[in-house]
Parts: sequence; C-alpha cells; structure tokens
Amino acid sequence: MTDMIPAWVNGTLTPVEKLEVHQRGLKHKAVSVFVMDGERVLIQQRALTKYHTPGLWANTCCTHPYWAEASADCALRRLDQELGITGLFPSHRDRVEYRADVGNGLTEHEVVDIFVAEATPTLNVTPNPDEVADTRWVDLYDLAAEVARWPDRFTPWLRIYLDKHKDRIFGALVRA
Repeated sequence: MTDMIPAWVNGTLTPVEKLEVHQRGLKHKAVSVFVMDGERVLIQQRALTKYHTPGLWANTCCTHPYWAEASADCALRRLDQELGITGLFPSHRDRVEYRADVGNGLTEHEVVDIFVAEATPTLNVTPNPDEVADTRWVDLYDLAAEVARWPDRFTPWLRIYLDKHKDRIFGALVRA
C-alpha cells in the first residue's frame, strides 16, 4: 500500500491513492521537514517531472506518509530518499492545516506534521534527480524576502508556512 496515503473520506481516515487525493482535494496527512544550520535553511527545487508544482522551490523535504507510517519515520525516510540525508534527528515542531490550489485541477488540503533538524553546511546532500532539481542553503530572513518578492517561484505550502506559521515552526529564530 505504498502509493496509498492517509486521507479523510466522509470523516473517516482511510487509505487513498495519492493522485486521487489531490484530484478530489481530500484532507490528508503530510510531513514537512526543515533542515537548519543556525538561521540558514536547506531548500530544494522540485524536479521538473513532478506531477504538481514542478520546478518550484520548497522546504527541505515535503511528502506524505504511507498508510500506517508514523510521521517521524516518514520524515527520516524521505530525507534519505529525496536528498540522501541520513544521521539527523528531526524534532516535531507543530501540526498545521492548510488548503491550496497547486495547479492543473489539483488541491493540497494537508494536515502537516512539521519537523526541524539541525545540521551543518558540510552535511552530505545527494539529491535524487527524480525528486529534486537543485538545493541551496539560504538565510531564513532572506528566504522570506525572496518569497515576498517572487512568490511564484515557491510552492504554495512554503509561502503559507512563512506567512502564517513562521513563529510556530522556527520559534526562537524568529526576529521581532
């Protein structure tokens, strides 16, 4: 059931195929990870072959857990599968819900467990080209300014995280 993700259908959590979830705009579980080095965050540009939001910049890792997979396990699995990152210990920061149009008649309506992991710029990052076109480290505040200036270069969820949930995700890093 690896292509099935947890989604709510008629108020009941049930496994549903991932593309169908997005076509129907069903509320579903998701995981987002931010790998940080102090105030710098590792972001990824989504592969051009992704079925939604190809080529847009996103947080370090964003995905959906398999049916019955714990969010923390999913975070570790996808850091490795998408970016070749191992040996980090992401901590759960919060759970947020959002709904966003992601183009081509698809909708993300996610209940997201958000994790943050501390790393150093020497972290070994080996992007999987089927998932990630590029990566870069960027200061969190420079990223917020980029998103404000060029929002169409970034995924809807990253824009939402930075606009509505920055203090909940980054806590003490948020400048007054």
